[in-house]
Amino acid sequence: MKKIALTSLLAVFAVSGANAANVINNNPLYRPGEGRFYSITSVGSHTQSANEFSAKEELGYGITDRLAIAIATSAEQANWFDTASWGDIELGVNYRAIDMGAWKADLFGGYSMNPVWGDHKPFMDKDISEYTWTAGVRAGYATDAWTVAGHIAFDYTNTESFNWDDDAFASHKLRAGLDGQLVLCPKWNAVAGVEYNADLDNWSDNLGYWTGLLGLNYNIDETKFVGAYVTKEMTHVNEEDVSGKWEIADGFGFGVKFGIDF
Repeated sequence: MKKIALTSLLAVFAVSGANAANVINNNPLYRPGEGRFYSITSVGSHTQSANEFSAKEELGYGITDRLAIAIATSAEQANWFDTASWGDIELGVNYRAIDMGAWKADLFGGYSMNPVWGDHKPFMDKDISEYTWTAGVRAGYATDAWTVAGHIAFDYTNTESFNWDDDAFASHKLRAGLDGQLVLCPKWNAVAGVEYNADLDNWSDNLGYWTGLLGLNYNIDETKFVGAYVTKEMTHVNEEDVSGKWEIADGFGFGVKFGIDF
């Protein structure tokens, strides 16, 4: 079962750029100013099971107006904590390579481990934990009224942090998507996005899956926002009777998010 976190449409470590006011309001191109921190907390269900929830906390810091770092971690549970796990811990860096008026472009990279503590498994168990290196770019056009941004990222995963010579356990994945935001009024904005996920090692047999998001955010003030979102998934099916078909997941994912810049 594919598990979709609320933040799946964002590159895992992309601390993105914002409009001229640098307001945190879930804009896909937001980034913290120099010497500023931000925190984004999200909780949501998975698209195919209302009994599976994940919670994620992301904390970032602007070293300069162009360079930012972030750390994020998540936890998951199913069937009212019948199973639970500390899902992952992620470290990331983001650099604003282009900042020309409304045009923005960010280079980002990161490193993560998943799971940190699996269900009924030891802490940081070498037999179940996987390690991922990420590199990508996000670029878009941001105004005070609307924003459109696209991203592409590549993930390399293996059973050890530097086990690059052993392809037997390695996987190579691609993520690409488009996000948008429309400011409805000073307090409210709407967001939408779509992302494609593919396993490049098995792409001929499995064409991956698409996730979509639609949400609404409320700006408490320029440094705080809350939002509510719905997500949907479409997966490529290769079973004999439906080969080559795209199948939409039966359920929806729901979630909420709180962000603060300080």
